[in-house]
Amino acid sequence: MHVLADELNARLTGTAAQRLLSSLGRRLYFPRGIIAQSAEAKQAAHTANATIGMAYKDGKPLVMSVIADNLPHLNPDQTVAYAPTAGVEPVRLAWRDLMLKKNPSLDPSHFSLPIVVPGITAGISYTADLFLDDGQVILSGGPCWDNYGLIFRERRGGMLMEIPLFNGGPGLNMAAVEAAFREAAKTGVVRVIFNFPNNPSGYAPSQPEADALIALIREIAEDGADVLVLCDDAYFGLFYEDGTIKESLFGRLASLHERVLAVKIDGPTKEDYAWGFRMAFVSFGSLGLDAGGMDAIIKKYMGAIRSSVSCANTPAQHLMLKTMGDPRTEAEKEGYYQMLRRRYCAVKQVIKEEGDHPVLKPLPFNSGYFMSFRCEGVGAEILRRELLTRHGIGAIALEEQYLRITFAALDEDKIPQVYKTIYRTAEETRTAEGTKTAEALRNKD
Repeated sequence: MHVLADELNARLTGTAAQRLLSSLGRRLYFPRGIIAQSAEAKQAAHTANATIGMAYKDGKPLVMSVIADNLPHLNPDQTVAYAPTAGVEPVRLAWRDLMLKKNPSLDPSHFSLPIVVPGITAGISYTADLFLDDGQVILSGGPCWDNYGLIFRERRGGMLMEIPLFNGGPGLNMAAVEAAFREAAKTGVVRVIFNFPNNPSGYAPSQPEADALIALIREIAEDGADVLVLCDDAYFGLFYEDGTIKESLFGRLASLHERVLAVKIDGPTKEDYAWGFRMAFVSFGSLGLDAGGMDAIIKKYMGAIRSSVSCANTPAQHLMLKTMGDPRTEAEKEGYYQMLRRRYCAVKQVIKEEGDHPVLKPLPFNSGYFMSFRCEGVGAEILRRELLTRHGIGAIALEEQYLRITFAALDEDKIPQVYKTIYRTAEETRTAEGTKTAEALRNKD
């Protein structure tokens, strides 16, 4: 074990974070090498800074003319210079301020300064590096985003156990959630990733459901288990119904219990309609971490970044800083939100008109970009291909029984026709598949 890793591990002794670390997480550290020394030189090398591997002229990084011409409002330091490993500090501070504004229950003394990562996927993956080892279990709602399997199972060798989030009712299957938590707690450790608003269902908990989840996690921790909670808040803010939560669960989890380590993974990807920026934030919260422990976790996380991509996108960070500080942003975001909400309402109306359909059963949805149908009597992949080849409608098939529709990508005036086509095609496909099955059975006889 590297001496720097030992130092960080010692600062975490006795905390839930220390007990939850994976073998890789225990080995990770942030080296006192080029990046750390360059950061020191940036503050003190007033005559000449010859530390970082970059080329300068007149104190500014060299920049290609084409790049400069296409980014007229950013200077070379904001475009082609390396960003610090944990991100540009004014960007991190600005995002922290927004987190506090959007999550009133969040105690500013109990969570870290956000770390910048190259996208929410990277944030989830690096967090798994720190806290998931071969064979260890992490819980997730089911159905879930298909990338979870790739990250937790294939990449880290863990066991992804999906909790059936829905059982035919209007909300979460809380009995299944509680049963899964209590079973995992028997091992002494519960690891879970919450994705609200959920992809692919488009569901966010009601306030009573959120209260029940928090109470369950507190009870599990009080009974002696360590609890790691990842909050995948990719679609945060896109809540369309009055009864749903309007804050991240992270706000309450960050100061819930010494045995609870909460991780918030969010960013402008969906919240600010900046998908290609590949930029997100990771924040840690736990009653069990003092300033030294929080710094140790951040340093380890910086080790994960440094040993993979080194740092996140520089121009994206500065463009987001300008966006967060521009007075036009709030009104523009509200306009986009209302546009998406109208699309959501249009989908709700079509589903109401269709009633109890024989093939397509909508999962509960109230937020985000998506909604999903559970397909009965026909495979989701078969239906997906029929929609695409016959009608030019693209949808996503998941786990052979779920068909995900991104209503956020559909113009409002097209929604009724698109959905009616989906409903009609589902019935026709089920009939055709039933005919094929009957013919096959007759031929077999």
